Amino acid sequence: MGHQLPHLPWLRSFEAAARNLSFSAAANELHMTPAAVSLQIRSLEQYLGFQLFERLPRGVRLTDMGLAYLPSIRKAFDELSMSTVGLFGSRGDRSITVRSTAAFAVLWLAPRLGEFMATYPSIEVRLFADIWADALGADQSAIDIRFGDGHWEGFDVELIQTEASIPVCSPAWLERVESGGEMVRLAQGNMIHIMGCEDLWTRWFRAAGVADFTSRKGIQVDTSLTALELAAAGSGFALVLRSLAQPYLDSGKVVAAFDGELPIDQAHYLLLPKSGNRPPPEVLLFRQWLMGKAREESELPLMAVP
Repeated sequence: MGHQLPHLPWLRSFEAAARNLSFSAAANELHMTPAAVSLQIRSLEQYLGFQLFERLPRGVRLTDMGLAYLPSIRKAFDELSMSTVGLFGSRGDRSITVRSTAAFAVLWLAPRLGEFMATYPSIEVRLFADIWADALGADQSAIDIRFGDGHWEGFDVELIQTEASIPVCSPAWLERVESGGEMVRLAQGNMIHIMGCEDLWTRWFRAAGVADFTSRKGIQVDTSLTALELAAAGSGFALVLRSLAQPYLDSGKVVAAFDGELPIDQAHYLLLPKSGNRPPPEVLLFRQWLMGKAREESELPLMAVP
C-alpha cells in the first residue's frame, strides 16, 4: 500500500454507506447506482486488505474494522468541508438557524457572535431567543442550545460547559445587608426565584453549611436575564449561572453577594438533529467555533462553596 491514500471516491462511498448502513441510500445521496457504490467499496476493501462491511440478506453491517475506520474518515470529510467554506466562502447563500434560551442568547452568545461573523462573513446567522420551548426539529441547518440534563431524544447532544450558580445583588443592596445584621435572615425576605430552579437557594445554603434555611416566596421570574436586571436594580438577591452573570459582574452592575459557587448538575448543551446526513459545513463551523470559545472560558477557575 506504500504511502498512497485510497481514492477519494472510494472513501466517499464508504462514508455514505456506513452512515446510512445502506448501499442504496448511499447511491441516492451520491447520485450513483447501488452497483457502482458496491464496486467502489469493494475496491477500497481490496486496497486496505480488510473487509469493512458484512453483506447481509437485508442490508449491510459494519465490521469491527469498518467501525474503527469510520470516525477518522468522517472527521476528514468534515474538516475538508469546513476548511473549504471557511477559506473560500460558500457557493450561493449559506445560512444557519441558532435557537437558544433568551438569557444565553443575550448574555453569552450575542457578545461573542460578532467574532464568528467576522471570521465567516459568507455565513448568515439567524438567532432566535426562546424562554420555554421544545427542541428544534430535523432541519439540518439548525442548531439548538438548551439548558437541562443533556437528555433529548432524536438529537446528538454535546456539553458546552459545566455550570455553577452564584448569588448576586447590587452593590448598594450588599452594603445595606452587611450593615443590617445577619445576611441569611435578610436574604430570606428578598429572594429572586427563577421558575424551574426554585430549590437552588435551599441547596446553595445547605452546601454553605446553613442546614435550617427555608426559602421564602419572593419575586418569581421566567429567565435569568430578568433576575439579573432585578438584582442590579436593588430588588434583592438572585442566584444565577456564573457564565450568565459574568457581564453584569464585569460591569459592576451586580456583585457576588456571598463567597463561593455551587456546581449544578444541569448545563447548556448544543443539539443537532440526528439524521443519516452529515451536518452542512456552516453548521460544523459554528459548532467548532462555539465549542472552542466555551473551552477557552471553562479554563477559568471556579471557587466552590466552602
